[in-house]
Parts: sequence; structure tokens; C-alpha cells
Amino acid sequence: MLATRIGDQPVMPTRREAMRLLAAAAALIVSMTAILAVDLRPRLNLAVGDLAPTDIRAPKALIYTNPILTAQAQQAARDGVEPQYDYSTDGAIAIAGEQVAAMTRRVAQLDSAFASTTKPEERQAILEQAVPDLSQSARAVLQTLDAKRWQAVRTEAARVLDVTERTELRDDKVAVARQRLSSQMAGGLSSGERQLASEIIAPLLVPNSSFSEDLTQRERDVRAAAVPPVIDNIVQGEVIVRGGTKLADVDIARIQALGLDATSPDLANAIGWLLICGLLVTLLLAWIWRFRRSFWHRTNVLFLLGLLVVFASFALKLTAGRPALPFALPVAAVGILVAVLLDAEAAVIVTAIVAIVAGAVNGPSLELGAYVLLGGLAGILTIRRGDRLGAFLQAGAAAFVVQAIVVTAFSLLGQRDLAGVLQLIGAAGLSAGGAAVAAIGSFAVLGNVFGLLTAFQLLELANPSQPLLRRLLIETPGTYHHSLMVGNLAERAAEVIGADPLITRVAAYYHDVGKLANPLAFIENQAGAENIHDQLEPEESAQILKQHVADGIDLAYRSRLPKALIAFIPQHHGTNIMSYFYARSREQAAEPYGGLETEQGRRAADAVDPRRFRHAGPKPQTREAALIMLADGVEASVRSLASRDEPAIRSMVARIIAERMEDRQFDECDITLRDIDRIEDAFVRQLLGMYHQRIAYPQNKVVELEARRAAAGGGGGGTKV
Repeated sequence: MLATRIGDQPVMPTRREAMRLLAAAAALIVSMTAILAVDLRPRLNLAVGDLAPTDIRAPKALIYTNPILTAQAQQAARDGVEPQYDYSTDGAIAIAGEQVAAMTRRVAQLDSAFASTTKPEERQAILEQAVPDLSQSARAVLQTLDAKRWQAVRTEAARVLDVTERTELRDDKVAVARQRLSSQMAGGLSSGERQLASEIIAPLLVPNSSFSEDLTQRERDVRAAAVPPVIDNIVQGEVIVRGGTKLADVDIARIQALGLDATSPDLANAIGWLLICGLLVTLLLAWIWRFRRSFWHRTNVLFLLGLLVVFASFALKLTAGRPALPFALPVAAVGILVAVLLDAEAAVIVTAIVAIVAGAVNGPSLELGAYVLLGGLAGILTIRRGDRLGAFLQAGAAAFVVQAIVVTAFSLLGQRDLAGVLQLIGAAGLSAGGAAVAAIGSFAVLGNVFGLLTAFQLLELANPSQPLLRRLLIETPGTYHHSLMVGNLAERAAEVIGADPLITRVAAYYHDVGKLANPLAFIENQAGAENIHDQLEPEESAQILKQHVADGIDLAYRSRLPKALIAFIPQHHGTNIMSYFYARSREQAAEPYGGLETEQGRRAADAVDPRRFRHAGPKPQTREAALIMLADGVEASVRSLASRDEPAIRSMVARIIAERMEDRQFDECDITLRDIDRIEDAFVRQLLGMYHQRIAYPQNKVVELEARRAAAGGGGGGTKV
């Protein structure tokens, strides 16, 4: 419908289309998931103590809890625990009391010896026998003491014993503590008295703190539990094991964490890829259904898009995890090819999908995703129609500049050194150059395989030496000239409204090839001879004119023209009515009743079925087909004008366009009222240039000019001998 773009009106898919949608989506999702989820790298079946066969690099970035490093940290915490003892304050006080009481019992005889009631000879006898483990020096000091000095020694010994036993005294420190007893004595004792006091309490010194295996193990467990998990941060591309290195436990743990060992598939990874691929494919097909419904009904287009996305995903998966290799992939060729074979909008969507896959499969990496997306967009913006080899080289150069800027920008934002930047810029050069070469080498092949027209194919088909055009020139010169004129008109209008001028012009060249089956049935080929339609009934003439469409389709297929061009043959007439023969039929029907002026004549004329005088269609499906329809009618009508000045031409063009619009011939194509105004102006300007006025020279002046031209070597019309 006029002023309504494709995709503006929501249309629910039919059941058949929905099944087609599900089948296409399922096939593409399964293919992409199978490629991206399956690890294509060889598995490493290594054990502790083996030698690494080569440098083992991390294929992806990973932050995880390393069990080996955590266990090592916990063991270090356990080893740092000192032996634990069962000392307690209450226990020490009780032991101190017991030992002081034991001391009282130990010196009871000495206390009796120094009692005031004890005689000196009895005291001497008691002192010689009491406390038998005293040394000779200590006993000699003891025998020199009086009651007062004994009391001082006894009191200080009891004090030191009580203080020592109240303080933690481990069982392995008792011997050292006994050696220090003499130095702890105070109270004004002499050195001999301090030695005596220390020998009296030394045997009574017992440990109040013993080693406890249970307490020690408990403390070790507490310290180990307090150790936080050790987080291992592995960077993508990092060398986790150097080639020739003997593998340790921590190396095996890293290999297993990265999934490089011969373990079972990563189910979570597969589900993640399934979700990503499902989302990308759903959005791609939804965009095609919403904005490119013409693509949706072309299996070859869907297959091409799916093939390019799958192939790009496979290439990205093969190079994932390498430091620079993903940057060297010519993925910009995908966008360039889609832009050349289909259109730029579809190329942008496909490039965005490939960029997301590139970023996700490498890290994820925002840098690589931006690298692929922006480089691809640069190529798409530069390639335009791709009708020259130089355009592909320009697209590659644009992609290189953008990709180099991307890697430089991310390097400045990150930690990459100058050598790394230069390496990636070199990879960008390989990528962009490879994209240009790959696009040049494959677009023509892909176009032929998938039945898609390329600019080079169209240029080849526009060559007058093409067999079908050569036949038109020789067998139907009038039709050939008419087709050229239609092509010029339609091409100019296509440039004005932003349609494809090249396919419009080439399609116009072949739109009337069906007239080769019966050249003389069309007035432009009769060259002044008798018009055969004067001897035929109007309905018969209409059938002859209809037949040239079917003949054209048949001849085009036999000549192996691209299907995209063949589609223009029936669409250039749409469902137009052949008004001349329809009017003649009405006149003939009304003639027996007095003509159209009478009531009966008008009723007889109205009984004529107009459907028998309409072309079979379909109506134009594209703007290019609509342009050829209008140019075909305009060119034929303007040639019949007696006066070809601007008012006459503009009036004729406006009438032809108005007739087609009133007949609703543009209901099924994407054309607007603004386009119609621009088309009318373009037709008028082009026709005025084609039918410009010439100066009417006198005949003798013409002869003089020709003679001068021949004399100057221009050749004139003469014949060389």
C-alpha cells in the first residue's frame, strides 16, 4: 500500500510459516550450540609428576577457588600451631596448696628441731637426719641456722614454691624452673640460705601444665577453618604450565578447572551456549519476519544467512583463547558479503550477531566484540553496491583503520605494551585484507550457488552481446529500443527514490523478451506494416498480448536468466487492464444496439467482463518492479504524442501514474506518495532530454556541413576504397 513500509503492519505467521520458523530456528540453534559448546581442543590426560608436552595456555579467563592452594594454606596454618597445654588457674592454685602442704610435712622435723623446747644436742641430731636429700653444703648451712634464720628460710621457700606453682609450669620446663629457684629467693637471705631453701622445695616442684594432644588438634582445626579459600585468578592466554615442567598438584587442579583434562562435558557451559544461540537466532529470524519478509519466503536467503553465521562461529571457536589469532580472522567478510548479496541492513544485523559470538567465545571479551562489530560496520558502509573490485579494497581498508583504532583504544585502557599493540594492529591488517580477498573471491560463487544477483552478474547481463539481447536487437528492433528507453527512465527514477538502479535497468532490458515469440503482434516491430490486430477480435488481441508474458517467462528460464530478473517479467504489467482492447470490445458489444449512446448499448457494453482483458499479474512486489511498470507505460504513451513539449509530457506522465494508482497496482510493494512525486519529476526531466528539439537546418546547409566533415577526415557517410 502507498505510504506504508513493509513491516509497519504486524502480521501473524500462518501455521505453515510458524512450522517453517521453528524448523529453521531449531536447525540454526542446534548447529551453533554444537559448534560453540563442544570443546574442539585436544584433551590433556596428564598426572602429577608428568612432564608438560608443551606450553599449556588458559583458553579462557577463570576465577575459581583452587582446592590445592587452599589445602596448602590450611596445612600451613596447622603447622603454625604451637603445642597446647592443659594449664588452668584453678588447677595451679590447687597444686600450689598441695605442694606447700607437702613442704610443711617435709620440714616438720626441722621445725621441731628449731623449736624452743628442743635441746641443742637433740637439734643437732635431728638436723643431721632430717631431709636426707640435702647436699652437704646445704646441710652445713642448715646446722649454722638459729630459729629465727630458719623461719626466714622456711617462709621464703614456701613463698617461692607457692608463686612458682601458681604460675604455669609446663612439664618440660620443671628442670629449668628448679635451676632458677635460688635466684628467685628474696627476704634478705644469704647465698647459702637461698641454696638451702631451693634444695628444700626443689623435689616438691611439679608441673601444673601438661601437653594435650586433644587441645593441640582442636586448635589446629580452628586455625585451618579460619583460612579463607584461596582464589586463583587465571587470565585468558596465560601460560599455566611451561613445556617440559614437571606437573604438580596445583598444575593438575588448574588444568581440571579449565576443562582441559579428559573429563565429562561441561553441562552448564552447553546450557549457557544454548541460551545465547537461542536468543540470537530468535532475534535474527524475528527481524527477518518483521522487516524482510521477502527474505523469509526465500529458502536460499535463509540458508545463506545461516551458513555464514555458522561458518563464522566455527572459525571463532577454532581460534578462541589464542592471544592474537582471533583478531586475524577475516570476519568482516561476512558483513561485506551480506551487504553485496542482500542489503546493508541485513548485513548490520548479521555482523552484530557474529560480534556477540566473538566476544562470548573469547573470554568473554568486550574488546574482540567491539573489534568485530565496528570493523564489520566500516566494511558495510564502504562497500556500497560492490559493483567494482576497488570497492572491496576500499571496504577492507576501512575495516583495517577501524579495527586498528579499536585495538589501540583498548590497549590504552588496559595493560598491553607497545609490542602487543603492534602485534594486534598487524593482525587487524591480516583480518581486513583477508576479508576483502575472501569477499572478492566468494561473492560471485555464493551468488550463483544461492541464486542471488550480484552487481557483476547484472553488468554482464546488461552487455548488448548477451544472446537474448542480441536476439531482441535483430528480431525485434523496436522492442529492443523500447526496452533501452524503459531502462533509462526506470534507472533514473530508481536513483531518485533510493531503489537499486542497476537491477532496475537490467530488468527493464529483459522485461519484454516474450515478444520474440511473436514480434509482429506488437506495433513497435511492425515498421509501418499492416497491424494484425485490425483483423482480430479485441479478446483475441488481448490474449496475444497476455501471451507475451508467459512466453517471456518460458524463454527466460530456457536462457537461464536469474530468477530475480524473471520475476520482473509478469510484474511489469501487474494486473493492468488492456484499456484499448477493452474499449474496442465494449464498442463492438454496444454497436448492434445503437452504440454506447443508447441505454441498451451501454448495458451490452457493461456486460463485457473486464477480467478477460487484464494481465494475470502478480502486481509489482518491489519498488524496482513498480518503476519498470510506470516507465513501460510512460515510454509507450509519450511516443504517441504529437507534441512533446514539457506540458504535454508532464500531463501524459501524470495520467499514466494516476491510472496505475487508481487501479491499485502498487498495493503490494514498498512505495510511498513521496516516491511517486519524485518518480514523476524524474520521468519528465529524462523524457525532455530524450525528446529535445533540434534546429531545422536547410537542406543545402546540411549538404555543406557533410562536405566539410568529409574533407576534415571525419569520414562522413562516404565509403573508403
